[in-house]
Amino acid sequence: MEAVAKLRNVPTSPRKMRLVAGLVRGKSVTRALGLLKFEANSGAEKIEKLLLSALANWQQKNEDERIEDANLYIKEIFVDEGRQLKRLRPAPQGRGHRIRKRSNHVTIIIDSKVEAIGSRQGLKDAAAKLETAPAAASAADEAPKKARRSTKKADTQNEADATE
Repeated sequence: MEAVAKLRNVPTSPRKMRLVAGLVRGKSVTRALGLLKFEANSGAEKIEKLLLSALANWQQKNEDERIEDANLYIKEIFVDEGRQLKRLRPAPQGRGHRIRKRSNHVTIIIDSKVEAIGSRQGLKDAAAKLETAPAAASAADEAPKKARRSTKKADTQNEADATE
């Protein structure tokens, strides 16, 4: 079950906020929180707080489930443009240059990732659990090795050896 959280009228340009949103898009919630905690960009603090809010919303919807067992990930995160405050900055010779103070709206949707029984990822996970470390190592040794392409210098040496 998914949960949504929205942050509106953030006084940062949408372009700067999209950089941070792209950093955590599709990641698990725990990994995203770790990335945001150490990100230097100022928008990271706001998105971290928004992610915690979405987590609390999910917990409120699913009181019987534990967050640790839910395998939550960021399903969607997007940044829309908010309103612009238009200001004038004094310029030479009595003119004024327009300053646009941009804002944005951030929406985040988190969901629990459930692997289907017949899915490829579910099969890979099951196969990984069944395999043992020595069996995996022997399979890697038995794999056919690709032949390297020879260089011209090596080809000319082989031809010279063949003629002698």
